[in-house]
Amino acid sequence: MKLAKYSIGTGDRFGLQGKAQLAAFQKAQNEGVDLGIVWNKSYREHSIVKTTPDDVRTEADQAVKAVGWKGQYLVDADHIGLGNVDLFIKSSDFFTLDVADFIDKKAEESELVTFQKKYSHFVGNLTVPGLDDPIEITGELLREIAEKYLLAVKEAAAIYRHIKRTKKNGDFVTEVSMDETAEPQEPVDLLFILAALADEGVPVQTIAPKFSGRFNKGVDYIGDVERFRDEFEKDICVLNFSIDTFGLPAGLKLSIHSGSDKFSIYPVIRELIRKYDCGIHVKTAGTTWLEELIGLAESGGEALEIAREIYARSYDRFDELCSPYASVIDIDRMALPKPAELRLWSGETFVKALRHDQSCPEYDSNIRQLLHVGYKVAAEMGALYRNAIVSNEDAVARNVAENLYARHITPLFL
Repeated sequence: MKLAKYSIGTGDRFGLQGKAQLAAFQKAQNEGVDLGIVWNKSYREHSIVKTTPDDVRTEADQAVKAVGWKGQYLVDADHIGLGNVDLFIKSSDFFTLDVADFIDKKAEESELVTFQKKYSHFVGNLTVPGLDDPIEITGELLREIAEKYLLAVKEAAAIYRHIKRTKKNGDFVTEVSMDETAEPQEPVDLLFILAALADEGVPVQTIAPKFSGRFNKGVDYIGDVERFRDEFEKDICVLNFSIDTFGLPAGLKLSIHSGSDKFSIYPVIRELIRKYDCGIHVKTAGTTWLEELIGLAESGGEALEIAREIYARSYDRFDELCSPYASVIDIDRMALPKPAELRLWSGETFVKALRHDQSCPEYDSNIRQLLHVGYKVAAEMGALYRNAIVSNEDAVARNVAENLYARHITPLFL
């Protein structure tokens, strides 16, 4: 299976926005941009919302049938490992192999020696087309990269081979994720990670490296945009070089995780994927859930009261909700409004605070990040929350579709 050149991973915590998401993709298709849609939902999210991977497949299939979508669509087993992949095999055809926990753990000495010897011919100054300067490679650097990443690659290969043996049709897309780690990978790291993946026979189609800066959930990129530009362009060049050099799949592309709402780097991504005529995969994840809340707040009445209640409970359970996401959120707790204060807000004020419009003085990234991780509260409300979404479908769906199309698809691809 070959992934579309441009693809977006769309999270849908509660499985109710498939048609609204597809409306954004259809609009882009009408504008001449073909995008693959990849519904992604992690094991953690399933555990919290009490859903299964089969539920995601059902939602995707039903939404595609309902709107007559003719483009590519896939279901992602998001951030899986050997311990939970079997739950996703039947329903998924896109697998994000998360091996960040194996970075900095050493492979067997014999494997390290073999790797270093195999790629010793790269020692020196390596010219990579597109890069202004050659990459300087030493034997010591090869050893360091192998010690840091080789075991992680071997774990990715073990997961891939397990899926291949177990999945009946064997037709799926493989992504390797190394983004959830402390330090960004340098282009030379990425080069030899890809070499190792090729050695292991992993037909990786997208790879998610760690970039500098912070990719916090649901808010803009925090960091040096020019540094990101430099890293992103060098990584593109390394990927293009690796396709021919190591025999990796044509169309191998970068994946941007927690890519939702990274508005300040979208112009860079747009410029460089056009410059090199290459693809991109962007995961937008939890922004759909935030647009549901915005739709409820807009609707007023009982729907607004439910949104207020979700904020109040999230505020009271701050530590519980935020601790699992500590590395990807940055909330000034003292700046959050007290629940009693927020209960007095109009729907319009709530929407202005939550909607990611940085030109709006009332926009509040602290509220947005807290509610991003507060979906557990809505899940615990059960039918009360779900019925509110269904009852206010017009407002919710409009916000979901507009968010995807206007704030994500348009600046990246149109």
